[in-house]
Amino acid sequence: MKRLIFASLLLSLALGATTYAQAPGELGPGWGPGMGRGYGMGPGMMRGGPGPGNPPCGGWNGPRSAQTQVTEENAKAAAQQYVDKYFTGYKLDRVLPFAGRGMTMYQAELTGPNGESRILRINPWGNVMPFGGPQARAK
Repeated sequence: MKRLIFASLLLSLALGATTYAQAPGELGPGWGPGMGRGYGMGPGMMRGGPGPGNPPCGGWNGPRSAQTQVTEENAKAAAQQYVDKYFTGYKLDRVLPFAGRGMTMYQAELTGPNGESRILRINPWGNVMPFGGPQARAK
């Protein structure tokens, strides 16, 4: 009885391994989901190009760059709102433009109540992000 159970177990394992090895596309050894259908590594893989579950987003030069970019006045207003909300006692000194990924970004410099300085970055779409930590100003 034990031999019959052991033989049927080995037979089912052998049939399963054979079926797995001969399966087309995504079930073959070393293949991930969709790899057997031509969606492997290639152009557009790292740039968010079209593929299974990856809708076209255009990469760096796609639809997102066609949106209206923030102007210096809008960047200054966004930085002032951020300072009023998160950095009470700080004063907005100046807002400077710089190039970031082919678009204009802005850097806002703040002065604190004890002479320390902070830097905020405003991306091309108006999002404000603190940059670095508090710095002591050189005299």
